[in-house]
Amino acid sequence: MLTVYNCIVNEHDLRLVALAALICGISCFSAVNLLQHISRSTDRNRLAWLMIAATSTGFGIWATHFIAMLAFTPGIPSAYDPALSVLSLAASVTLTAAGMWIATLRDEFDYHLVGGAVLGGGIAAMHYIGMAAFEVQGRIEWNLLLVAVSLLAGVTLAALALRVVQRRPSLKATSGGAVLLTLAICTLHFIGMGAVSIFPDPSIVISEYTIEPTSQAFAAAAATLVILVLSASALWIDLRFRRQKLEVDRMHGLANAAVEGLIVCDGNRIISANDSIAALTGIATATLNGMQLGDLFGSDMSGFGEQPQEAELSGRDGTSIPVELIARSIDYCGKPHNVVAVRDIRERKKAEQEILRLAHFDPLTGLANRRSFSGRLETEIAAMGRTRKGGQLALLLLDLDRFKEVNDLYGHGAGDAMLQKVAQCATGILRPGQMVARLGGDEFAIIAPNLADPLEAGRIANAVLTAMREENRLSVGGGLVSASIGIAVYPSDAENQASLISHADTALYRAKTEGKDTYRYFEASMGAEARDKRVMEHELRQAVARQEFYLVYQPQKEISSGKMVGFEALVRWRHPTRGDVSPAIFIPVAEDSGAIGQIGEW
Repeated sequence: MLTVYNCIVNEHDLRLVALAALICGISCFSAVNLLQHISRSTDRNRLAWLMIAATSTGFGIWATHFIAMLAFTPGIPSAYDPALSVLSLAASVTLTAAGMWIATLRDEFDYHLVGGAVLGGGIAAMHYIGMAAFEVQGRIEWNLLLVAVSLLAGVTLAALALRVVQRRPSLKATSGGAVLLTLAICTLHFIGMGAVSIFPDPSIVISEYTIEPTSQAFAAAAATLVILVLSASALWIDLRFRRQKLEVDRMHGLANAAVEGLIVCDGNRIISANDSIAALTGIATATLNGMQLGDLFGSDMSGFGEQPQEAELSGRDGTSIPVELIARSIDYCGKPHNVVAVRDIRERKKAEQEILRLAHFDPLTGLANRRSFSGRLETEIAAMGRTRKGGQLALLLLDLDRFKEVNDLYGHGAGDAMLQKVAQCATGILRPGQMVARLGGDEFAIIAPNLADPLEAGRIANAVLTAMREENRLSVGGGLVSASIGIAVYPSDAENQASLISHADTALYRAKTEGKDTYRYFEASMGAEARDKRVMEHELRQAVARQEFYLVYQPQKEISSGKMVGFEALVRWRHPTRGDVSPAIFIPVAEDSGAIGQIGEW
């Protein structure tokens, strides 16, 4: 070791030694970073980065050697053989590549050590081939023991360096690996230089095809500097793109976790789409990338903003999907882009349609409900008022006979089935433009506009009743009950919607009282009767409180003997203005209005 120390101190320019060590340290730090980058690279990029790392490291080892040789002062003329110098560089790069390839092949202890040992062999090969290129006017003798020590030290330290770097990548491991690799190169070089003894011999002539040490050292340093700068630039660019890719992958991961479809756009061009939008459209994400937004939405997207806006999304099979769009401006890979959130609103649309259906249609029969009926009747009457073409509109009110008995005897399920059959019978006879509605319970209505003759309304009513009778005949167990229909015609029977409905209801009442399973047209006289009936219903409710009822007793005699056996109490109504009202008149009204219960309690 004293020999090595004397060689460094007495036979070298320490300033150039320090420069060589600095270049060696920079090269080794770059080598370690590139080695870690190889481990993180994909298979497609691994070979390219392996060649970059091997070239950069090999040139660094080569430059360290020749700058350190420039510091060596043997005191006699010297030069370098160009061919062997190039061969030493090739050996350095090749064996460095082999060592790094082995070390990164598998993340295992043996591979790290073997790879490091091969790299150490590359350092040794470069050094001793470089020494073979060293021509001096003298004889060179070698201390084989120190040569062996230099080889052992270089290979061991290089193996440890790669093991430290590959075991657990971190800043500490990077620094430690760079120091160990620097020591491997410098230790092998200076122990190897300590093994050299030069004896001047004037008879030895240096070849004319050589390069002087200064030129060789500066050429090596310049080449290494260029390689290091290019390697560092490539590493920086790759790391930048890697960070961008990681950010893109992170965003893709977050986007794919979202239920909503997400599209990232540069203007109107799609550059990224998540799995949800791919599933929604049936188009693969790779195909979506590069498409125009107009290809999906069939319209210019320039007007879309942060406020939700509905649109139609075109699927792969040509189907249109209702969606809601919200656009935002984001920073994506360092540039402003737009992200469009696409929300599938098919379920919402379906729910809206169901709400609309429930609001305007009867859920049991599927017919229009009272609300739709009122709106349609109002519209038809208004249209007739505007056109004044002379046509007529018939309103038919239909009420089932004895429907309550069906519900009571057979249950509501049978009643519902009956209502559905009635709806089918009525719907089956209607012409275009006519409408049937269920007003509630067992009440139905038919609107028949643009009739040339009011008698057509009777034909409609008769067709409905005939259809119901036929259904009764064909049905097992009795089928449907019968129905009564009242008809009023606009404008001959009424001037507005309210009176038209009232008059049709009056005609319906007349049909029920005259035998059921029939229809009646409204007549003017029915209106007076209906009004009188409503007044009487009101007065009957107040008659008990006013004590307008009294009893008469009718004697009961035995027919065979003529003997009186009792009296029958009969209620009579003495109205303040009508006088005595016959039971034949007020009893039916009381039964229809429900006032008969109050009278019975009295």
